[in-house]
Amino acid sequence: MKRKFEDFELGEVIGIGTVGTIYRATENPTKQTRAVKILQHGVSQDENIVSRFEREMLILSKLNHPNIVSYYGGGRTEDGRLFYVMELIEGGTLKQLLQAHNKLSWHETINYGIQICSALQHAHNHGIVHRDLKPANLFLTYEGQLKLGDFGIALDTGESDLTASGMTVGSWLYMSPEQIRGEEIITGQADLYSLGCLFYEMLSGGPPFQGTSFPVIFEQHLKEIPTPLHINVPETPKSLQDVVLQQLSKAPQDRPFNARMIQGIMSELKFDWEEDEQRYQKELSRLRIAFDADPFTVYTPSRDVPWKTLILWFAILGMGITILALLQNS
Repeated sequence: MKRKFEDFELGEVIGIGTVGTIYRATENPTKQTRAVKILQHGVSQDENIVSRFEREMLILSKLNHPNIVSYYGGGRTEDGRLFYVMELIEGGTLKQLLQAHNKLSWHETINYGIQICSALQHAHNHGIVHRDLKPANLFLTYEGQLKLGDFGIALDTGESDLTASGMTVGSWLYMSPEQIRGEEIITGQADLYSLGCLFYEMLSGGPPFQGTSFPVIFEQHLKEIPTPLHINVPETPKSLQDVVLQQLSKAPQDRPFNARMIQGIMSELKFDWEEDEQRYQKELSRLRIAFDADPFTVYTPSRDVPWKTLILWFAILGMGITILALLQNS
């Protein structure tokens, strides 16, 4: 949907990312509150970044789901920069919730997990692989409704990929083995692996692999088996433990068939919060505590290491190992 920039009155900055700035905005004449993401001046002439921003807008325009941040069209500012309009989430992120409370109960995990699975299944049905599923990209309202956002590096399998073959993209604590290897074909199974890492963290208080550096974490994703959940969280139902560990299988074909299958297992375990008012109010209180402790924004900038920096680090690490070997042999 084509939008006119002058139809929006910009308010405070609520997020600054690597390529875009997000503003709280009021849409005229409806006076509805929105979030407007504008491409930054410094990158607005970079053809690759502009193409990625346009691809993100195209992907969002294909998705319409209650658990995905809504897209309301885009266009260009007076000075020619791209912008798009999206739903403003009044609340926080799953990252904030985990930082405040360390881990979640298995009841909370399946409540949010069902919503994430529903969003992912919708995206996968439309040929979209998110490729960057992590707590910071999962937004929560004060009422506990979850919204999947940030499709900046998502893959649209119906379009040509803007990511060069062999390039590693994603967030290393949640990255699937096939993403780490830079495989040419990435499917929705990669998202299910990342989702398994996410569920593991929600239940236990930390991701399944937590090495001292990203090369160590990459090696763990590729070769190591995570500590069984029953060791640290024995109260977790066995069916939930089993499906999370299946999601963490190294080979994509060994993971659950799709997100709907995981959602079905969780739905069988679902505890009806509304029938337990005390539990329901307690969980809403946990959301308020987490989000009000960090009220600045839910659209926080990414702290992930860019792929060019990863290559540089790998090169320096390789040189260091070579120098040590030469010194030992001299």
